[in-house]
This record gives sequence, structure tokens and C-alpha cells, in this order.
Amino acid sequence: MSVRLEGSVIRLEGECRAEDAEPLLSLLQEEAGRVVDLTSAVRLHTAVIQVLLALRPPLAGPAGDPFLARWLAPLLAATPPG
Repeated sequence: MSVRLEGSVIRLEGECRAEDAEPLLSLLQEEAGRVVDLTSAVRLHTAVIQVLLALRPPLAGPAGDPFLARWLAPLLAATPPG
């Protein structure tokens, strides 16, 4: 599995597929204050991205993948509309 919990940090590693969205959602809803580490993530399925955009968890460290660093990390850091 590409989603792993270490203490209060949820690590997304390698290619995160659609089936990884549900465990990610559960881990984020289970306990407030958990952060997501994208350092080792290579690709994220849009379902995983949707979970991240919906819940906007804080990120631990920079995204390792250049695409994620350029496009997703700024979106997660931005204040949601509304």
C-alpha cells in the first residue's frame, strides 16, 4: 500500500492509486492534526488528489515529485474558496 501512518504523519509513497484514497480519507478523519508527507510520492491518482483538496491537511516537507511540488503543493497551501 502507498499510504502509511507513522505517528501523526501519513506518508504517501510511490504511485498512489485510486484504492489508496479511502485509507487516506479514513486516516485524515480518524484524528485531527495529522500531516501528509509527499516526499516519496511519485504519482497520485485524481481520487487521492481530491481527498487532499477536500480536507487540505498540512504537508510535512516538500513534495518529492516536481509536478506535485509545482501544482499540488501550492493548491493545498492556499486558502480554500468560500
